[in-house]
Amino acid sequence: MYTKRNYGFWMTFNWSKWPFIYGLAYASAVALVFYFLQSLYKIDISLNWQPVSVLGIAVAFYLGFKNNSSYDRTWEARKIWGGIVNNSRTFGAAINTFVNGPAAESIKKALIYRHIAWLTALRYQLRLSREWEHTNDRIKNKYVPQVCEEYIDRLEKEVIFYISENEYSSYTNKSNIASQILATQSLELQRLRDEGYYEDFRHMELHKLIATFYDDQGRSERIKNFPFPRQYASTALWLTMIFAMLIPFGMINIFHTDGIGKLWLAVPFSALVIWMFFLMEKIGDYSENPFEGTYNDVPITSIARAIEIDLREMINDDNIPPAFKSENGFLM
Repeated sequence: MYTKRNYGFWMTFNWSKWPFIYGLAYASAVALVFYFLQSLYKIDISLNWQPVSVLGIAVAFYLGFKNNSSYDRTWEARKIWGGIVNNSRTFGAAINTFVNGPAAESIKKALIYRHIAWLTALRYQLRLSREWEHTNDRIKNKYVPQVCEEYIDRLEKEVIFYISENEYSSYTNKSNIASQILATQSLELQRLRDEGYYEDFRHMELHKLIATFYDDQGRSERIKNFPFPRQYASTALWLTMIFAMLIPFGMINIFHTDGIGKLWLAVPFSALVIWMFFLMEKIGDYSENPFEGTYNDVPITSIARAIEIDLREMINDDNIPPAFKSENGFLM
């Protein structure tokens, strides 16, 4: 997630410069062909701007639909993790209040730590690469394209701090470690109820919170594992490319009527319009996958760390890590 007030113009341009460069080269070639055909053979290959502009309006509407849909996916992901924040705090407060009896402090710590282990496993699973994601554009030195291959080793190094090695070993042959951690948490809560640490009413309240965590995880996985429908994403790209190919012919029709000297103004204006449309398409394309670890994703690593700080402070734990800070304007 980008944290500064605005992306700088040159940062934005550098991110999306290739459509402008290709558009400049393509428009120059079209202008040269028009110039020579017009000069030597009086052949006019320009197109009336009106039908080109109508096509541009249609493409703009379609890109607007795609961007709105992509934004909805990103905003839903942020709301899901906002719910995880709230429910985690409620869970921590409930554990801190409900659990009383022998060794209560160590039990509270074990339950809180297992919840943090679930957060850690979940965020690692959400960072796994999918073939439709922009894995080569992950934030450098934060999320690398090889995260899938390193998933088990990296996850183990973090999770072992919160749960025992034996418990973690029981998950390694499972397909969804995060869901298994929640299952163990549920069994542990039942064991504490059976041993009289709290009564049925409080146990049911805790179990409801486990159910909300499963719900939050499932909704996150729905966004992660089901891409923005490819037919809509692909159509937006191809329509933009078709419109971009026609733009120089329409621009030449506008500028050459004022004399051959103004013909060359069609080149930069064509490149500018092409860049603007592909920029809109690219913004929508990079907003489809809010958990892929690129520039505009939901900062689930930082959110998970903030939850960890809150929960560990509730039980007066030691060596609490600091919150993550943005680096070069990016928060992971």
